[in-house]
Amino acid sequence: MNIKAIIFDFGFTLFYFRNPSVDKYFECFNAGLEKAINHLEQNDIITNSSQIKKFKTIFNKKRMNFFRKGLKNKKEYPTTFIFEHVLEVMELRGTEDINLLSNDQLNELARLYHSEEANEWVPFEKTKETLIQLSKIKGLKLAVLSNHSFHPLIVNLLKKYNLLYLFDAITTSAEYGMRKPDPGIFYYTLDKLGLKNEPESCLMCGDEHADIMGAHEIGMETILCKRMYKFPFEKEIKIRSKLEVNDISALLDAFF
Repeated sequence: MNIKAIIFDFGFTLFYFRNPSVDKYFECFNAGLEKAINHLEQNDIITNSSQIKKFKTIFNKKRMNFFRKGLKNKKEYPTTFIFEHVLEVMELRGTEDINLLSNDQLNELARLYHSEEANEWVPFEKTKETLIQLSKIKGLKLAVLSNHSFHPLIVNLLKKYNLLYLFDAITTSAEYGMRKPDPGIFYYTLDKLGLKNEPESCLMCGDEHADIMGAHEIGMETILCKRMYKFPFEKEIKIRSKLEVNDISALLDAFF
C-alpha cells in the first residue's frame, strides 16, 4: 500500500484528557462558563444576579440539547453559535443600549468557556517523536480531524506543544459544520491535502466509531487506537481495522 497521508483524530489518539470522567468534563465546562459570564458582566451585557442565573440555565440546557441533536443529525453546533443563540433568546443582543457582539467577542466567550478543558489536554508520551519521524517521510502528508465545537482550541493546543508545524491540514467539525462520521468532513480534509480523489491511499487513525466507520465508508484504511476509558453514547465499531494499536508509534513499524 502506497500511503500518501495519515489523518489523526485529536482526543485519545494524539492527546489524552487527564483523569477523564463525565463529571470532570462538566466541572471544566461549568468553571469555563463562570469565566465567560464574568466577561459578560465586565462588558455590562449581563448586569444582575437574576440574568446570571437565567443565562446559566438556558446555556446548559441549550448545550445539552444541541449535543444530543448533533449525535442524531451529525451537525456541529459551535460554541460561538450557542453563546450567540442564548444571548438572542435572552434579548441581550441588539437592544438599544447593547452593541451587537462581534465575532471576536463571541470567540473570546468560547475561548473562556473551553479554557479549563484546554488545561487538561496533553499529548501522549510518544506523540511528538512519532509525528516528527512521520513528517520526515518523503511524500507523506499529516492531518488532524477532530469533532470539536471550537476550532481554535485544537489549533492552540497543537501550537502550545509545538506540534502544529508538523501538520499539512487541521479540520474540526466546528470549522466544517458537520461531525464525523459524516463522509463530507473526511472528503473536506482530503481535499485540503490534495487527495480528495484518493481516499484508498490514506489512513485514518482514531479511537472511536465516528473515526473508523466514517473513514471506512469512503474507502480509507483505518487504524484503531485502543482507549481505556469508555464514554456514554459510544457506538460499537462493527468492522475490523487494518491495525489496532496502543499508541501511534506502532504506525512506524507497521507501515514504514
